[in-house]
Amino acid sequence: MKLDSKYFDRIRVRRKGARPAEPTAPECQWDGCSKPGTHRAPVGRDAEGQYFMFCVDHAREYNKGYNYFSGLSDGEIARYQKEALTGNRPTWKMGVDRSAASGPNQSTAKSGSAGAQARMRDPHGFFNETRPNRPVRARKVKSLEAKAFETLGLAANATSTEIKTRYKELVKQHHPDANGGDRGSEDRFRAVIQAYQLLKQSGFC
Repeated sequence: MKLDSKYFDRIRVRRKGARPAEPTAPECQWDGCSKPGTHRAPVGRDAEGQYFMFCVDHAREYNKGYNYFSGLSDGEIARYQKEALTGNRPTWKMGVDRSAASGPNQSTAKSGSAGAQARMRDPHGFFNETRPNRPVRARKVKSLEAKAFETLGLAANATSTEIKTRYKELVKQHHPDANGGDRGSEDRFRAVIQAYQLLKQSGFC
């Protein structure tokens, strides 16, 4: 072993019983205070990430009077609180195409199911209702719905247009004003209205 090696010159051995020097804290930044500034306090709203260094007593005193919204009007405070609900990020209404909403074709943007269908890729036309040779699935009619069709004098597979047309005809035919107050016609008038309302709530028209 060479004792005159350059690596031995870099070795430093701590004396027995000696303690490592502790890092010194900066002085408290409170005017007139010379205590160690060991506690951080935020500088303010426009200085995020910057802090004052105070002693524990002055840090407490500073935090008591700290106001993040100092200098802002009530309207600016309300707007900040509203934007904070979404993490101060921009938001859009449901179903709005963001690229179209900011461009010249803003009026063509669709929402809801229409917007979803416009954005959905369907190369084979599985969801296209007008696709030729598409089998029509018959809807199972409940007993009350079948009775409503019978009241209107229609088959269970009647279309929405047929139901509405038939309803208008029967209402005009059995209206009390057109029958001189005939009791039987009035009862028929009520039954037609109830049948139509039932089919409408069930989604047939």
